[in-house]
Amino acid sequence: MIKLIDLNMEYGERIIMRDVNLTIKKGETLAVVGPSGTGKSTLLKLLIGLARPTSGQVWVDGKEISRLKEKELDEARLGMGMVFQYSALFDSMSVGENVAFGLRQHTDMKEDEIRRVVEERLAGVGLAGLADAMPNELSGGMKKRVGLARALAFKPNIILYDEPSSGLDPIMSRKIDELILETQKNFGVTSVVVTHDMESAYRIADRIAVLYEGRFVQIGTPDEIRRSDHPYVQEFVRAASYRKE
Repeated sequence: MIKLIDLNMEYGERIIMRDVNLTIKKGETLAVVGPSGTGKSTLLKLLIGLARPTSGQVWVDGKEISRLKEKELDEARLGMGMVFQYSALFDSMSVGENVAFGLRQHTDMKEDEIRRVVEERLAGVGLAGLADAMPNELSGGMKKRVGLARALAFKPNIILYDEPSSGLDPIMSRKIDELILETQKNFGVTSVVVTHDMESAYRIADRIAVLYEGRFVQIGTPDEIRRSDHPYVQEFVRAASYRKE
């Protein structure tokens, strides 16, 4: 579903990603972890076409998107959903209008069909009946769920999550993890989850990729990452566990 080939990304003289190769299978959930400033958010931008690599290839659902023209890229993005770190809801729009926004912008669906999709997606994330609520009436966790409902509006093949549990208490963080797992099960989506939360990564991921200084130093199952003998991976896992305590 996703393949990065010999990927390099530079901003001026700063090297963000170098010689990255990665394959993500259809229906897989990959958690990407690593310290701040190591290229995790840049990876998401590359996957959704908001940034273009200095060199290398970005294949998404059978298309090499890094060289597409903007119109072609817009079409490719319809198969992807993005759940932003701070939800990125439009404060002046109701919950329902937020979820419907992309459908109204990019489809010819009639209003009654849009309302049906909105109701289904909100019910799917546990927010049935809240289409008329405003974002400022919601908790942080509820806003995250609205963001996921919006991302699911197009029935995407791929969902990208940017720090989905950031700023949430442990109980709500676990609920968001459960929602990610349910979404993968019910929709069969391929998921890429950027997170600092190792416990979350262990719960939701089929594989975990540890990004350090622009490279994946190890990619493996949660058990393989826990038992890693790579010095940096050991250090990162210990630090994450200590922070949790």
